[in-house]
Amino acid sequence: MIVGNQGTAPVTEPDTRRPRNGSFILLLTSIIWGSSFVPQRVAMESMRPFTYTAARFLLGAAVLLPVLFLRNRTKQTESRAADLKTYLFAGLLCGSLLFLGVSFQQTGIQYTEAGKAGFISALYVVLVPLLGIPLGKRANSTVWLGVLLAVAGVYLLSFTNQFRIERGDLFVLMGTLFWAAHILTLDRFLPKVDGLALAIMQFFAAGFLALIAALIFEKPHLAQLSAGLWTILYSGILVVGGGYTLQVLGQKSVHPTIAALIMSTESVFAVLFGWILLGELLSLREITGCAVMFAAVVIAQLPGQFARKIPAISDGQPDSIN
Repeated sequence: MIVGNQGTAPVTEPDTRRPRNGSFILLLTSIIWGSSFVPQRVAMESMRPFTYTAARFLLGAAVLLPVLFLRNRTKQTESRAADLKTYLFAGLLCGSLLFLGVSFQQTGIQYTEAGKAGFISALYVVLVPLLGIPLGKRANSTVWLGVLLAVAGVYLLSFTNQFRIERGDLFVLMGTLFWAAHILTLDRFLPKVDGLALAIMQFFAAGFLALIAALIFEKPHLAQLSAGLWTILYSGILVVGGGYTLQVLGQKSVHPTIAALIMSTESVFAVLFGWILLGELLSLREITGCAVMFAAVVIAQLPGQFARKIPAISDGQPDSIN
């Protein structure tokens, strides 16, 4: 938590309430995102991955539309030098990568614990600086230390004694590659477009791509949606819509590096909720793997390699993802 320095002159003492509030909001965001792995797992009892992904992202995008409308109506925001073609291209590309990342994650979570999926998914923070090297981005030495720890953590968490990776963990790990590519793609477009508008467009794109895949491969029907309705409402409204909005509010008064460290606790809450709500128990080896992977995520962010799942805005302007 960021606390302002206490000056000797009373008239210059900074107000520490906003940083404290921002840290609390980001912690709440991490709790929400960590809890999302539980409904993702439960939803697979009544519907298939593409069907669930389509429902929650289309609902989440619809929830954010009024937020965009009210923000533009109540606050003057500087217009971005981007035409409709740029928005459509950015939304489709980011949405496609988001769709692929979520699809692999959602498929894998059918065969692995929610807590393990949460920790493996958090590896996108480590992968982002690595994938950025071919694009001219430099990786600090602590990032490489984070990579080594991440490899060790994945081995402890996901590989059997026969050196075979668990099926579900492999799917989630493959999805993490697309999460990292998604972050780098956002980094390219954020200076040109409005962050909130891009977020909504990518959610719609991911939702429609999932809907097309569901109609082709899964043949969804209303009975499936009805049986898992609470998982769709929770994930669409609270996780996609609410979590994004809380992230925006929280990051306004918190340093990006501190914000990244706070939101890294998402994986810890994923394990906690999996244990409390689903009765998932991890072995000592798996717990050790989680601890090593969490250390990797934290260390990789210490140089300021701040990677967010979705674009954040401050007073209507998207922040750079670096």
